[in-house]
Amino acid sequence: MSGLDVEKIKRDSRRLRGSVAEGLEDPVTGALAEADTVITKFHGIYQQDDRDTRNERREARLEPAYQFMIRVRVPGGVINPKQWQALDELAGSVANGTLRLTTRQAVQFHGVAKEDLRTLMRGIDAVLMDSLAACGDVNRNVMCHVQPEASEVHAQALQWAQRLSAHLTPKTGAWREIWIDGKKVADSETEPEAEPLYGETYLPRKFKIGVAIPPINDVDIFSQDLGFIAIEEEGRLVGFNVTVGGGLGCTHGEPKTFPRLGDVIGFIPPGQLLELAETVVTIQRDFGDRKERKHARFKYTIEDRGLDWLRQELQGRLQATLEPARAFEFIHSGDRYGWTEAVDGSWQLNLFILSGRLFPPQRQGLRALIDEGVVADVRLTPNQNLVLAGVDGANRARVEETLAAYGLDEHRQASPVRLNAMACVALPTCGLAMAEAERYLPDLVRRIEEMAARHGVEEQPITVRISGCPNGCSRPYLAEIGLVGRAPGRYNLYLGAGFDGSRLNRLALDNANEADILEYLDGAFAHFAAGREPGEHFGNFLVRAGFIAPAHHGRDVNL
Repeated sequence: MSGLDVEKIKRDSRRLRGSVAEGLEDPVTGALAEADTVITKFHGIYQQDDRDTRNERREARLEPAYQFMIRVRVPGGVINPKQWQALDELAGSVANGTLRLTTRQAVQFHGVAKEDLRTLMRGIDAVLMDSLAACGDVNRNVMCHVQPEASEVHAQALQWAQRLSAHLTPKTGAWREIWIDGKKVADSETEPEAEPLYGETYLPRKFKIGVAIPPINDVDIFSQDLGFIAIEEEGRLVGFNVTVGGGLGCTHGEPKTFPRLGDVIGFIPPGQLLELAETVVTIQRDFGDRKERKHARFKYTIEDRGLDWLRQELQGRLQATLEPARAFEFIHSGDRYGWTEAVDGSWQLNLFILSGRLFPPQRQGLRALIDEGVVADVRLTPNQNLVLAGVDGANRARVEETLAAYGLDEHRQASPVRLNAMACVALPTCGLAMAEAERYLPDLVRRIEEMAARHGVEEQPITVRISGCPNGCSRPYLAEIGLVGRAPGRYNLYLGAGFDGSRLNRLALDNANEADILEYLDGAFAHFAAGREPGEHFGNFLVRAGFIAPAHHGRDVNL
């Protein structure tokens, strides 16, 4: 579907209504109309089918096994106990029994039938959650570091992230009209409600925002279309450095598409955050490419027009000039596993959840802790993991006992490689997947662990990320070892990113099978073991030693 086709569908949708409501009532098919699948993405819904059964069903002259993925928006990643209980119950009653935590701090339901969509939406609405703008050509879930009790600065940064999410949420009443109460705000004979920020065609493509708090870059701030780096001075949040133009998606064989790191363009005080963010979004709304969707992200608008143009456009619209950026430092982009004491004396426990997938036994263990009231709330990390927050010190032993009983204590024994590994969903449900990712990650990590042990570097933390396609939902281009699917069993291997998320990796092998990938990594580990300096990370070593050339720009990644 071309960019112009999508633009027409959005324009004619009456503020994201289309014929979705009518399609939900059609008993003949488990699918929605193709045009409506464009609109439902704005509602946080992707139409999918079970690709493992496609051929079998085709031979039986059956339509594909249609199902839906629903993404619940969780600004800043904070979920209260009642909300978690509702998500858990819905996972068991209308989804496939699992909950999946995403790399943008959201929650996904998989395997939902069309006739159960309204039940699910009403269930999350009852606990003040929604899926509006979790997908689509709008600002997506705003990310933020998830341990606000660590300091006053952390708490303020989370508050700004949540305010920003609310500020940039579309104003359409279509979500409630279709999924919750059925009361029509607009129909074919009435003018739809105003959408003052986005207009009738919204943005050219998706838009992503994150808030980072140095020295932890867990949100991968340089991968965001728009980023805010919290600056602390004498224990106070004095403002944010602003980054623009990040984005990781690209297309195999099309050199005009490439991942890009965001540029730091200046500093703003906290009170300017909402206005600046809105202004940047409107610039992309007005100048982004609406003809070619592969060229429609904000990173290409900046590449085509330049940072000086953006600064001038910002100055003209804001009537203000950005201050010079202030000093900051990142040390890593991962999570801090184990117990952390908060400033209020309570405790937080960062758990490791492989690929973010919570299966029924794990759900049951978490639910037991939630129901007992020993956990104040749940936090979703940008690395697909969970933080149990607000635990009284007297309950730590009880929490650890429950987690061990339900297989949720992997953070205690997992290797540093496993603790820094991520994968997207990929097969069998994602329609874009070219190769396995989530289902392959456990075997891949095991082989890398064995290899690292043979070379005596098994205690070194190394980021490993695998994506089933080049869109890069698991942020593979920022991994020290990144795999991107090309075809079943074949991947591009990328090496040499910075452990702190500040440098892209570069293509080492193109369209390779597992044996070739492991042989290449074996050589890389041998060099690392022999030549690394104390404290040197794997990606930095590969670049310093000349094993892989650094990627100075996204165009270099696939060279």
